[in-house]
Amino acid sequence: MIDPEFASSLSKYGYDLPSEQAERLETYVRSVWKWNEQINMTRHTTWDLFVGRDLRDCLRLSELIVTGEDVLDLGSGAGVPGIPLAILRSDVKVSLAESVGKRAKILDEMVTDLELPIAVYAARGEELLEDFRFTTVVCRAVGSLRKLCQWVEPHWSSIDRMLAIKGPKWVEERGEARHHGAMNGLQVRVADSYPLGDDDPGEGVILQIWPKGRQLAGQE
Repeated sequence: MIDPEFASSLSKYGYDLPSEQAERLETYVRSVWKWNEQINMTRHTTWDLFVGRDLRDCLRLSELIVTGEDVLDLGSGAGVPGIPLAILRSDVKVSLAESVGKRAKILDEMVTDLELPIAVYAARGEELLEDFRFTTVVCRAVGSLRKLCQWVEPHWSSIDRMLAIKGPKWVEERGEARHHGAMNGLQVRVADSYPLGDDDPGEGVILQIWPKGRQLAGQE
């Protein structure tokens, strides 16, 4: 049985998860909170914040991932969205890139304890793209759209697309990126949008970004 407060938060937001997934998510969150006492991992230290923000984004993202994809979580931080995504979608391969060595070591310990087949790299995501290929790069709270596009720009031969989880300021970020030419040659589409909650009247979005002229699977 999962923590009653976790169960209450899941019910509040209308999420009905298989018991095995819920139990693994609880183990993951408790591990993050334990490490948070030693190193800054997250500000979301209640079940309501985890479910209403972290898990919400991961659930929406999971619906955009296709079976068999090879996904890289760029700048994984505390493991969101990569670790919850791997728990929710056992049919995809997930890797984490975290450039802060201490955090990367913690992430590696967490996925080992969870018995998840996740590769953890203590490196910047763009460095990995020089040697490895992934179907999709996912990112959340890593950098502005301008920075993300500039980081990935030399490595589009190594990925099919990027899915970026963004808040209400994404339109401003897109304008900045276009102004500086960071989106030249790229297509950007809102793959999903959803309300952020009572405490934030704005909408969250998941942006799909890929090179112009490239045909993505499942698209006409």
